[in-house]
This record gives sequence, C-alpha cells and structure tokens, in this order.
Amino acid sequence: MMQLYPLLMSPEFDPRPWGTLDLSPIYPGQHFTQKIGEAWLTGDHCKVANGPLAGRGLDDISQEYQRALVGDAARDPKRFPLLLKFLFPNEKLSVQVHPDDEAAQRVGEPWGKTECWYIVHAAPGSQVGLGLQPGTTRDKFAQAIHENRAEELLNWIDVHAGDMIYVAAGTVHTLGPGSILVETQQQSDVTYRLYDYGRPRELHLEQGLAAVKEKTTAGKVLRRELPGGGDELVAAPYFVVDRFALTSERTFSTTATGASSAQIVVAIEGKGLVQCVGSDPVLFAKGDAVVIPASAQEFVVRPQERVEFTVSSVPGKPCPEPVTQP
Repeated sequence: MMQLYPLLMSPEFDPRPWGTLDLSPIYPGQHFTQKIGEAWLTGDHCKVANGPLAGRGLDDISQEYQRALVGDAARDPKRFPLLLKFLFPNEKLSVQVHPDDEAAQRVGEPWGKTECWYIVHAAPGSQVGLGLQPGTTRDKFAQAIHENRAEELLNWIDVHAGDMIYVAAGTVHTLGPGSILVETQQQSDVTYRLYDYGRPRELHLEQGLAAVKEKTTAGKVLRRELPGGGDELVAAPYFVVDRFALTSERTFSTTATGASSAQIVVAIEGKGLVQCVGSDPVLFAKGDAVVIPASAQEFVVRPQERVEFTVSSVPGKPCPEPVTQP
C-alpha cells in the first residue's frame, strides 16, 4: 500500500437558493452562473487534487487506508469523521435543526450532526439565529411555524469576524445574510428543515420537531490562547478547531490532543507550504483544504510571507461541551 501524504482537496461548489454568485472573498478566480451556498472541502465524495491519489474520493481513500488516514480517535475507521465547508449566505437560510446521535440512529443514520461556525467575514449587522428564546417550548415553536412567525422565537445574535459559534445537535438555528463561515461538523448531512419563509421546499416537521431541544449549550465560544501561539477556537466532544497566523515555520502533531487524528488545514488568508516527512511539499492558498493523514505524526507549515489557517481534528481524549455565551 502506498504511503499517504498531505491531500490537497478540490472544493465541491453546491448551489443553494440562499447563496451568491460572488465567491471572490475566498475564491477570486472562480465564476459561477448559479448561486453557490456551500463549498464542500472534506465531504465523502470530495476528490483529491494532488499526487498519486488525485481524482479519488475521500470516502474511497478512507475505506482503503482506514486508521492510517482517519486516526485512532475517529469513531469509524472506514469513514472520514469530519465534514468542513465554506458557507456563503446571501439570504436567510431555512430555520433548521440537526439530530443528535441517538435521534439520528433511530432513523437509520450512523450519527447525528453537531457543528461549529468560524466567522471569516461579516458585514455590519450580520446575525445568526441560534436556539429558542427563553421560555419557548417545542409546542409553542411548532405553533409559530404554522403561523408563519417561527423566526420571531429564535435567539438572534450579532456576529463578527473571528467569532466561533458552537451549534450543538438539537439546536434550532439559521444564518442571516452578510457573513462567510468555515463550518466544521460531524460527517453527516442530516438536516431537518422547519421553516423556509415561503420558499417551495420540503419541510420535515415531524422528524425535525422531535429532534428539537428547548435548551442546548450552543453559543459563542470563549476562545483560549494556545501555548506557543495560536488560538483554540473550540474544543468539543466531536471536534477541536484551532486558528494560527504564521510568518515563520511551525511544526504540528497529529497526536496533539491524545490519540491520533487526521488534521484538516483550511487557509483563510495568504498561502504557504505544508509538508510531512518523506512527502513532497504541498502549496495551499486561501480557500484550500489539506488533509494530513493521522499516520504522518508530524507536519510542517511554512508560510509564504504570511498565512492564516484553521486546523480541525477529532479530539484524542474525551472532551466536554465548550464554555459558551448566548
């Protein structure tokens, strides 16, 4: 079996009615004729762009390499554990909810969908709807859906560039227009649409309302500075996301939090090189994602002048819910 190396991923651009034609803040060379809402970076069918594995999907590679790719911290050795995306909301998203593991498994899915949003850009006045207002029960929210006023019962919060928002499974949520986000989530696309402002799209009220939790730990995360520089944006049961802005070389470990995990490097600004021992350097720039196999043990990032990026992984030891503020 061939030795793994840093995998530069080709983004998959997903049209959505709430998206935009202008992705230039992240992908200045791309032009679109449909509104793009999401750029998938590590979905099951996202393909590798470099080296001998170029053209193969991440699901296929995970099946072949298993723990060498995903690491010992991943729940399923044959499936890549984390889905990362850029989101480009130009209009309000539908009001939706994702099930937790237990609710997802009741309907035949392997796991639920807890996620987080790192705000890369935010126009003045950008907001997200996150959770239900205090005192709102599931029944009151269901009534508001039928009365076409569901968004009135959401907790709307202002967001700014640099914020990290934790969205625990079961949290009713939506995005307003004007921001660009990097989403890190469990590798799942189970979404129940509860309310869609009259758009002619299917709603999933029975399953969705059953998945709704009246109170969750969702909120803005209180970040923590890392030893040696960088910020821990969020540490949660399913993922850890850190942010770095480098002007000089730095070495990273695939076992930084305990058991080994694949590391996903996503460039926010600038460009640099990422390299593992025994592999060729990989150039990555704003909008790119590079998957570092867990078996690499260490990798080096060398900025070209300056590079800002996030690193997402599965925690190598049990991790509690993060500390958040509403």
